Amino acid sequence: MFHQIIQRQKNNWLASNDCAIKEVVAYIKQKGELRTPQIEAIETYLFLKIKGENKPLWQLFTEGFFIENVALDKLHINQETREFLSHNKPAFALYCFASTKENGKSILSELEQLILDKKEQLDYIKIAKDIFYQVHYADYLLSLPMGAGKTFLMASFIYLDLYFANNEPNNKTFAHNFLVLIPSGLKSSIFPSLKTIENFDPSWVIPEPSATNLKRLLKFDILDEQKTGKKSNKARNPNAQKVNACLPNPFGQVFVVNAEKVILDSFKFTNQTELSLEDEEKDTNNDLKKLFGQIPNLSILIDEVHHAQTDDIKLRQVVNYWQDKGNITTVLGFSGTPYLEKADKISAGLGNIEFKFTQITNTVYFYPLISAVKNFLKKPIVKIGNGLGRLEIIKRGIEDFNTHFADKKYSNGAIPKIAIYCSSIEILEQEVYPFLTGELGLNSNEILKFHKGNKKGNKGYAQPEGSELEFRSLNQPSSNKKYILLVQVGKEGWDCPTLSAVILSQKGDSPQNMVLQTSCRCLRQVDKNQNETAIIWLNKDNADTLNKQLKQEQNLSIEELNKASQSNTDNLVPRTSRMEILGLPTIDFYQMKVSYQSIDEEDNENTAQKLLDLKNNIDLLTVDAIITTTDIVNLDNGTSAIVSQIGSQFASYNQWLFDISRESYALISSDQLFKFDADLKPIFEQITYQKNGLCYFNELYDLHSIQSKIRLAFSIKRTLQTTTEEVPQHAELLIAHKLTAVENNANLRPNKEDCEKLLELDKTGAYIALDEDKMMQAYEAMKAALEAQGMAKFIQPYESFKLPMEQPETIKAKNITYHYLPYNFGGSGSSGLELKIFENAIELDEFKNKQLEIYYNGERGLTEFVIDCYAKNGKYWKNIGKYTTDFLIVKRQADKTIKKILMVETKGTLYANEFKNKRAYVENDFLQLNKAKFGYQRFDFVYLEDSQDINTNKVKLSHKIAQFFSE
Repeated sequence: MFHQIIQRQKNNWLASNDCAIKEVVAYIKQKGELRTPQIEAIETYLFLKIKGENKPLWQLFTEGFFIENVALDKLHINQETREFLSHNKPAFALYCFASTKENGKSILSELEQLILDKKEQLDYIKIAKDIFYQVHYADYLLSLPMGAGKTFLMASFIYLDLYFANNEPNNKTFAHNFLVLIPSGLKSSIFPSLKTIENFDPSWVIPEPSATNLKRLLKFDILDEQKTGKKSNKARNPNAQKVNACLPNPFGQVFVVNAEKVILDSFKFTNQTELSLEDEEKDTNNDLKKLFGQIPNLSILIDEVHHAQTDDIKLRQVVNYWQDKGNITTVLGFSGTPYLEKADKISAGLGNIEFKFTQITNTVYFYPLISAVKNFLKKPIVKIGNGLGRLEIIKRGIEDFNTHFADKKYSNGAIPKIAIYCSSIEILEQEVYPFLTGELGLNSNEILKFHKGNKKGNKGYAQPEGSELEFRSLNQPSSNKKYILLVQVGKEGWDCPTLSAVILSQKGDSPQNMVLQTSCRCLRQVDKNQNETAIIWLNKDNADTLNKQLKQEQNLSIEELNKASQSNTDNLVPRTSRMEILGLPTIDFYQMKVSYQSIDEEDNENTAQKLLDLKNNIDLLTVDAIITTTDIVNLDNGTSAIVSQIGSQFASYNQWLFDISRESYALISSDQLFKFDADLKPIFEQITYQKNGLCYFNELYDLHSIQSKIRLAFSIKRTLQTTTEEVPQHAELLIAHKLTAVENNANLRPNKEDCEKLLELDKTGAYIALDEDKMMQAYEAMKAALEAQGMAKFIQPYESFKLPMEQPETIKAKNITYHYLPYNFGGSGSSGLELKIFENAIELDEFKNKQLEIYYNGERGLTEFVIDCYAKNGKYWKNIGKYTTDFLIVKRQADKTIKKILMVETKGTLYANEFKNKRAYVENDFLQLNKAKFGYQRFDFVYLEDSQDINTNKVKLSHKIAQFFSE
């Protein structure tokens, strides 16, 4: 619907010359860690942020931002309406939207006709505002199916906002702080997955060193504590205290909050759900709702936003309240289900005339379930137990599960699981569990019963002891649970990738409105590039409900889902090791290993003395004095003012200590700092000043250095000693068990058909080169025969005659490359340079004449030949990460052992700066270390960049080969 228009406009912008995010998107794609829907959602987000200037959707809409290339003179409308629309952009925008065709029909035919019939009577601005919920801030919904990575997408948005905000701190488009809201009913299952935001690697979306620097800035707080009285007449709110501690100017603060219990319940609402502020607490420091209104540049992220629909009006009132404080940057909703249970009705303002929306209208991105199944989710096999009872369906489902997964283990060592949902605790305990252990004879140690106990007082069925911990640990290799019996848990928000099957055997096993979410719990991907399957067993009622919800929310059916699962496997190419055929030995080389040792120079911290020394020498920690002419009119001629106090940053002693603690990564707690109030307050008073009754930091002091010295005062003085070793390594070029099928694409070498030919040649040992003498003899015989028959005109040239009998270049190269089949040069973000270099290298005369071999080493996780890189930081070595070269060009000796290796690195221009430190280490230290150890130049390195054309890179590679492999 509306999101489709946005995607078209976004794609036009990305292709234009004025697109400001091309390098960011190229970096993310080439990094290759995020999936397609995550990258597309990021593109959409940045399009609305930057090109759309972070304006509310209704405003962009009425300004004509989303009007596509529509020629008024081509519309089938009368001249009067054409004139009206040409002078009324909001009306034109609404007409274009309403008349957009979907399945051959206008998406809002009622509104389209209304504009034609009563154009002068409509309030177009109001209609647009009503469509987008009357909000006056950027409010977007991103709809991705379960398992597509919504949590990582949240983290990506947080880091991207901080990245741009750090570069432009006064730009209100980008957030400085973040509030993650979750529905209360999903608290126990969603909170753990949101913790993955904290562990997200920001280098997936932002280049280093910015990624690491921003990660250091982030501070996470989960606000889920209850108010406590503490023997006081007034309840203390520990959640509010956490928020208050970071004010007034936090940057990089992420709060995870329960929407209903923590936020909505703290506000007062009238019967009309309007926000009432009459009874607000006067103690602002204890009032969470008011404190959030004080957090500057705040973005709100709402997980599983469709659950908030019941409290949607209240939630919007709360956000509007905060927006009135001027602090809301963006509101982002995330959901796998962007459709409404009941259609929204929008009044046209003319009597009873209204039109309906079945989709949440602020959906700006939608990635359908069917695409996820085809591309990365497990492939579901949905089976329906028509006419079967509960226990028979469970029996068949378990038999099916054991047939498919009995001996399977995922790459992390964990085993597959099957979830059997029950409508009540009594059914689980009295029917299903006895059936599994009795008639089916399953091992009770492999069964997990998890429910919250019977809250109606049935003491016989309390929550099974230890079940919640077991439930949380199901993805771990240590968990031996296979059969998971559940009541009213695990329906949504449960992140268990190793769950591989689901059974809903009777109506009521899942809430009626959540059958789709519950059924699809088992579709999460475990291992990338694997053709993983999942099994779903349903009774007739649940199957009918699933079909209905698939149709309503995904325009899909169970039959289409099953067909998509089956057809997707036809597009996969299996991969095979050829290490034994090539007789490729391990790569012997030497790594530098750096060990660090800290040596204490003091017996204790001597904190008080160090703080006193700092206070006495504080004036040495200043920046250059600032000369100003601001008040020059008040000075005598020829004089200037030396400023002794300057700064606009508010100063709070408590916040200052909080920042010092935070920057110590919590190694120094606020409580430790408060114990030294007598020593720290004089320092604080020295570096601050009062103006108009307010306290400010004096920015003439080097505040960063002062805070660093305060942190050092709480630690024993140490010196760091490093020792280096030269460690021999023996690396396999292929970790064969990690080879998985790859999707067929144009960048496979060899292609799918040639892989099959090559494997057959490996089996038969057939000779692949043509015998030119015999071929010429055959040609002459054919030529003579045709001439004798008077058919000389049918004689073809020799090259055409032998062409069908020639093997393609990819197969002719089989003995000098392809240690596994096929190489995949079409990974996410690929610039195509790797493939070009590979194809050109095997054709170089220097390569052929010197009888070299070339092996692709650049696919992540498939090789052991990885170099640990270091950089000298003063007198110490600093680890700067691992380096995996793209290609190895190899020269063997007569006994087939390796004599020399040329490492070939191909890089996109965007990554050149990021790679320079590793490149320097490899070109200098690594090469020299191995030359010294082997007694000759065993390794060399050549760097090729896509900023050069392919011919330039070919010449450079050829010269390096000639120089390095010269005898």
